[in-house]
Amino acid sequence: MSSSDELTIELTAPNGRKYTQPTGLFINNEFVKSKSGEKITTINPTDEKEITSVQAASAEDVDTAVAAARKAFKKWREVVPTEKGGLMLKLADLVDKHAETLATIETWDNGKPYTVSLSEDVAEVAATLRYYAGYADKLHGQVIDTGPAKFAYTIREPLGVCAQIIPWNYPLAMAAWKLGPALACGNTVVLKAAEQTPLSILYFATLIKEAGFPPGVINLLNGAGKVAGEALAGHMGVDKIAFTGSTATGRQIMRSAAVNLKNITLETGGKSPLLVFEDADLEQAAKWAHVGIMSNQGQICTATSRVLVQEGCYDKFVELFKGVIKETSVVGDPFQEATFQGPQVTKAQFEKVLGYVESGKSEGATLAMGGKAYKDVGGKGFFVEPT
Repeated sequence: MSSSDELTIELTAPNGRKYTQPTGLFINNEFVKSKSGEKITTINPTDEKEITSVQAASAEDVDTAVAAARKAFKKWREVVPTEKGGLMLKLADLVDKHAETLATIETWDNGKPYTVSLSEDVAEVAATLRYYAGYADKLHGQVIDTGPAKFAYTIREPLGVCAQIIPWNYPLAMAAWKLGPALACGNTVVLKAAEQTPLSILYFATLIKEAGFPPGVINLLNGAGKVAGEALAGHMGVDKIAFTGSTATGRQIMRSAAVNLKNITLETGGKSPLLVFEDADLEQAAKWAHVGIMSNQGQICTATSRVLVQEGCYDKFVELFKGVIKETSVVGDPFQEATFQGPQVTKAQFEKVLGYVESGKSEGATLAMGGKAYKDVGGKGFFVEPT
């Protein structure tokens, strides 16, 4: 058996779809083993059963991936912009072709409803790649008039090797949002996926190679944040780091990236407020408040996690909001078409949500509905009642 055969496994998802799941680190267009031998085991949040294990990158593997990206950058930056865009369009077409498999993996590994994975997340991946493919040949500098004695102009140049660290709530969509602009501008990439959702990005890697991207342009790693993520953030061979995740981790990345004054982009979410005044259409307000906090199991960095309601319409709004939840928030197997809310992504997230409920109650908040584990999906899974 070859090493490449050892780094794939034949799987059958809960919806019956059979596919070949890569399990290695994707470096230089090949799947390879971790030098440390460490692995990450991923769990199906619907039934708490193990799906499979994948290779976990060590700091040494990060070195290898960065070196591959650095070498590839010398040629990639010189590729004609229309050719870069063409490769991105090919990749978008392949995402469309494999959409059902990608959506299946996303739902199995993450717990979000399959209808959302297919019609929203995977569709977003293809659309994002096409959008930035169109930008590849439209990056212009400027000629600046300083008088007849001088010729002054600016030119936009790629940064180099971009490290990208993405979260678990939108594994494929987050990857596309970060890959798209970096590739269109002529950069090469080392992307680390979230250790909680390692599978879909590895299947996506097979499409990168099929699309014809040169080796080393896109390198995809799974690994622990404290190991692979920290190694990327502090790596002297990385020119730019883009991170989406927690504020605490964002602070640590800033400290680590300071070693060579990396260009940094951080998206660390927050507590986005939704304001409801008494002259509003309260039925619409309740509907959109539900979308704002209940979509994606509430696991969105821009979720409207604070709803501030004017006192005069507070009671009526709460009743309307409860009505929308009862009507819309169907909890169940994410592969069932009627399901609006699947499980939380991990046991840790499940326990954190329930912990917030208890914290709120202890601080004097009124629990209007929900607030406990939901056990009507086979008695297993990280389900929480809409709260």
